[in-house]
Amino acid sequence: MPAPQHSQHSRPQRSGRDLTSGAIAPTLLAFALPTLGSNVLQSLNGSINTIWVGRFLGEDALAATSNANIIMFLMFGMVFGFGMAATILVGQSWGRRDVEGARRAFGSAVGLVLAASVVTAIAGYVFAPEILTLLATPGRAYDEALAYLRVIFLSLPPSMLLVLVFMGLRGIGDSLTPLWFMVLSVVLDSSLNPVLILGLGPAPAWGIAGSAAATLFANLISCAVLLGYLYYRDVPLRLRGAEWRYLLPERALTRLIVSKGLPIGAQMLVISGAGLAMVGLVNRNGVEVTAAYGIAQQIWTYIQMPAMAIGAAVSAMTAQNIGAGRWDRVGAITRSGILFNLLLTGAAIALSLVFDRAILSLFVGADSAALPIARHINHIVTWAFVLFGVTMVVFGTVRANGAVWGPLAILFVAMFPIRLGVVALLHPALGVDALWWSFPVSLFSSMSLSLLYHARGTWRKGALVVPDDHECEERSHADVEPAGAMKPTA
Repeated sequence: MPAPQHSQHSRPQRSGRDLTSGAIAPTLLAFALPTLGSNVLQSLNGSINTIWVGRFLGEDALAATSNANIIMFLMFGMVFGFGMAATILVGQSWGRRDVEGARRAFGSAVGLVLAASVVTAIAGYVFAPEILTLLATPGRAYDEALAYLRVIFLSLPPSMLLVLVFMGLRGIGDSLTPLWFMVLSVVLDSSLNPVLILGLGPAPAWGIAGSAAATLFANLISCAVLLGYLYYRDVPLRLRGAEWRYLLPERALTRLIVSKGLPIGAQMLVISGAGLAMVGLVNRNGVEVTAAYGIAQQIWTYIQMPAMAIGAAVSAMTAQNIGAGRWDRVGAITRSGILFNLLLTGAAIALSLVFDRAILSLFVGADSAALPIARHINHIVTWAFVLFGVTMVVFGTVRANGAVWGPLAILFVAMFPIRLGVVALLHPALGVDALWWSFPVSLFSSMSLSLLYHARGTWRKGALVVPDDHECEERSHADVEPAGAMKPTA
């Protein structure tokens, strides 16, 4: 294992935070809350945009964005895994005080993700009609879905770069900077939506394509300002001079990121693939059911935010502690994460059930045929997201040490044979309700399997280490789970 680098050039600088000392629960909560704020703002942005589309353009446009957004999640997953793998490397390097290693991992991720997102954006733009046809997009919604999807594909590269920088900053313990720049992005996007949809002032009236264009412009501006901030504040992950070569990483580091990033990206693809399959089944029940499912998902997105934020915080904190050799703290981090998930996700579920009519009616009129359907869906599915939160915390722990194949297998089993199997089994008796009951069953299955996987303990046997520039490629071929050679001390 290479010795940590402690040169003056690599000494930790401003904007990073040590997550390897102090009381675990308060530190985890203080780190998770800004991440939760960022996630809530991101979801609020999507909800506001959905309100603009639903109010100004109607249910057909709402169904169109529902179909397009699940596709974007699929495309996002194709390049997201590289960023997550690099973030784990950044966190463990930061825990070892190896700032140069953190920069190299971050630079590699930027090069890989930007290249992949550009290719994905071009392919998505070209093949958008075929994608919508495969989804059985309702004819009434097809043209609007195509216009929206093609523009939103163009926003993928700046969006991915923005998310990647956020992930890297959290890897070094900074969750506040991503929050402030998420505020900027949300304000820009939500403000530009009505302007470009309706053509207010000198702006053109682009209809549903204007909603996608607002997202594109917001991402471009926020990304540019964030990059300027990194250099103005001399944030540790910025690259200067000879460090720009890290955007073209050496082969060993690239293979290490790809070997871990592909399974993580595949996890996203499994989730989005299951979502695509569900959308295809929902679409066959008409536009009203499709629109109802779309607005129910808006509530689910909010409910999942605490679990996602806590899972990300657990992952970042665990990675730093593993890098520092503080295995004695890892179990307590996981337990604290599960407790906070039960409290925060439970509170979100309770609020969504008590006020579901008022919340759902924000997206469609009170007399919409989609509203009672969305309430019915919400009552069946919503409570089960507390189980999802436990899974996210456990996955955050094991991924922080490079264990990626176990979570992938668990998600695949829960999302496909179990979820689709429940639909096939219950549909003759329950009809369309079989679609909604498949969610609690699959979420319970993924939680149970993740806890069993965590209890096995094999994911503890190692740590990810950024290879030296001169290191031979054998390290990159060590694709056992997890990779590396550092042994736990407890």
